Amino acid sequence: MASLDKPPVTTSTVKWRFPAVHPEGYKYVAIATGITLLLTMLSHVLFWPMVGVVIWVATFFRDPVRTTPQGEGLIVAPADGLITMIQRVPIPRELAGENGLGDAPLVRVSIFMSVFDVHINRTPIAGTIRQVVYISGKFLNADLDKASEENERQHFVVEDRNGMRIGFTQIAGLVARRILGFVKAGDMVAVGQRIGLIRFGSRVDVYLPDHVVPQVCLGQRSIAGETVLGRVGGVPVGGIAQ
Repeated sequence: MASLDKPPVTTSTVKWRFPAVHPEGYKYVAIATGITLLLTMLSHVLFWPMVGVVIWVATFFRDPVRTTPQGEGLIVAPADGLITMIQRVPIPRELAGENGLGDAPLVRVSIFMSVFDVHINRTPIAGTIRQVVYISGKFLNADLDKASEENERQHFVVEDRNGMRIGFTQIAGLVARRILGFVKAGDMVAVGQRIGLIRFGSRVDVYLPDHVVPQVCLGQRSIAGETVLGRVGGVPVGGIAQ
């Protein structure tokens, strides 16, 4: 039996470090750095403001390590941001039908990402990507409800080993001008795996089956790959607009 007087054994120390920058951001950091050097040659007054811009660009494309909760029946958040809507809505036609999420309305949880949030998106569950559908469109404010139908967007359907399907959608925002996907139909994914990126402000919608209960509230902030967004047979923690 170990002595209670002995200090706990540790094998390493934990130190904060700036998260890695996703490769997609390298060229933008390089462009911002080049502009900074050019403007500094014209006016030294612009140096520090432009250094701030370079730091912001690098921060936007940061790709932090996440610890994803493990367990049966958990659906994790695919995006960092603010929970702005939890509402039962008709399914987008691109996600409907026998090969998608069916035809009945489902609860949609919307996560709004500001330009200061991490923009790497992750899959809510482990399984097989059944659909990836890209739709070109407008660039309205992503916080508007009609952005789900009018903005540029990319739909995903992932099916787990038990046959449960979760649909989620990347939606471009007012500033965003490109949606990137890292996976394609037929790919196997682990829960919390990186599946895409939206540049410069946007939103992600998640469609939950009826047997999945939301585990977040309006106004709560989610962390991609870590926050439990829903739970099969869980206890409700917030209201759902009908």
